[in-house]
Amino acid sequence: MTRLLLATVALAALIGGSASADDKVFPAKLAGQAILPANTVVPAPADAPAFLKTSGKFTTPDRKRTETLGTLPGKDGARVTDVKLPLDGQPVQGFSGIKTMPDGTFWTLSDNGFGSKATSSDSMLFLHQMKLDWTTNKAEMVKHVFLSDPNKVAPFPIAMEGSDTRYLTGADFDIESIQPVADGFWLGDEFGPYLIKVDAEGRLTDVIPTMVDGKPVTSPDNPLIQLPGNPVSKMPAFNVKRSGGYEGLAMSKDGSRLYGLLEGPLYKEDGQVEQAEGLTALRVIEFDVAAKTWTGRSWLYPLSKGGEAIGDFNMIDATTALVIERDNGAGTADKACADPAKPEPTCFNAPAGHKRVYKIEMNEANAGKAVRKIGYIDLMNIQDPDDRKKAGNVAGVYDMPFVTIENVDVVDATHLVIGNDNNLPFSAGRAVDKADNNEFSLIEAAEFLAAK
Repeated sequence: MTRLLLATVALAALIGGSASADDKVFPAKLAGQAILPANTVVPAPADAPAFLKTSGKFTTPDRKRTETLGTLPGKDGARVTDVKLPLDGQPVQGFSGIKTMPDGTFWTLSDNGFGSKATSSDSMLFLHQMKLDWTTNKAEMVKHVFLSDPNKVAPFPIAMEGSDTRYLTGADFDIESIQPVADGFWLGDEFGPYLIKVDAEGRLTDVIPTMVDGKPVTSPDNPLIQLPGNPVSKMPAFNVKRSGGYEGLAMSKDGSRLYGLLEGPLYKEDGQVEQAEGLTALRVIEFDVAAKTWTGRSWLYPLSKGGEAIGDFNMIDATTALVIERDNGAGTADKACADPAKPEPTCFNAPAGHKRVYKIEMNEANAGKAVRKIGYIDLMNIQDPDDRKKAGNVAGVYDMPFVTIENVDVVDATHLVIGNDNNLPFSAGRAVDKADNNEFSLIEAAEFLAAK
C-alpha cells in the first residue's frame, strides 16, 4: 500500500509539473499589526482648487453631484457601511502597493479614489510615507506627496486642466503600484495602462504607453480612446478589461529593470484570453529603466484554480518574487448568506476563500513562458499563537477576508509586510456593516522566503 501511494504521488508530480506548487502551502505566523482607521481624512493642499477640498461628490449610480457632506451611504453590495460621503478632505485609503525602505519606513499609495474615472474627479492622487509600529499597533503618516502635472506631460487633458496647480486626480490615472527611486517614483497605472514617473515632489515627468510583443496594450479607460461619431462605424479596439492594467510593479535589485504585472489577462484577436499550463495567465512585462523602453521580454503568470486577479508584486532577489493572488470574495463563511444569489444586508453573499501570497521564479530560462510557482502562504489561515492580532475573531488564527489585498513586500530575511486595500467606503469584509480599516500585518514566514 505504501509503495502504491508513493508511486501514485510520483506519477502525479510528473504529470502535474509546476502546477503542484499550487498545493505547496508554507507556514506563516503573525508577528505584529498596525492599523489605520477606515475614515482617515487629510486636508487637501492649501493651493488646491476649492473643488478638491471635499471628495466623493459623484458616487451615486447616476453620478449626480452631491455637495452636502455625509449624506450618501457607503455600500458593499446590499450591505451599508458606517462611512458616508462626501468627505471633508481627501481620504487616506485604497492602499494599493507598498515598498519597504532602508530607514524602516514604508512608501505606499492611494489608488484612483472611488472605484472609477466617473466617480473620482475630486479624489486627489497621492503617495504616503508611513511608519508602522508593530508594538503599539499604530500606523503613522510621516509624509504625503500629492501628484501634479505642472509641465503638461500627460498626453491628454487632465481634470484640473484649467487650474494653476494642475493636481492629478482619479479621473486622470488609477495608480496601483509603486517603486521609489533616487529621483522620485515609478508608478503603475490601470487606465492606460501606463507606466508613469513622478519626481520627489510628485510632479509628472513621464507617461509611457504599454507595449507587449510590439503591440500596444489598451484598456477601455484609456483617455485616447474615442467612440466613433457614427453608430454603424467600427468600435475602437482594446485588449485588456477595465481595471486590468498594472496592479503590480516590481523592480530588479540593481534598479535597472521594472516588471509590470497586469491585473487581468490580455485578450487575443479571437476573443480568447492568454493562457499558460491550461490556466488563465497574466503578463509580466520587462522595462529598461535607463533607456525608458520595453525590452520585449515577458513572462506569463498563470492564475491558480480559484484565483481571479493579482494584488501586488515585489522582487525578493534577482529571480524570485512575491505575488498576491485573490478571488473576488469578501467576508467569512460563518456569516454567509443562505442564498448567494440573494444578497442581504446582514450576511456575506460571496465569502473570501482564495487569498494567497505566492513565491514565484522568473529568469532567462523561462522568459516567454510561465513563471515557476514555488508555493504560497494562505492569508485566510495565518497562525497567531501569541494573540497579536487586533482584528479578527478566530482564536489562534489571523485571517484577511478582504476583497482586495494589494500590498506585499519583504521586510527582512524572515518577515514580509502585507496590507489590504479598503476601497473606502465600499468594502466591508471584516464586519458586515463596517467599512474596513487599513490593516498592515508583519508576517513571519522564514521557510517560505527561503524556499527554492
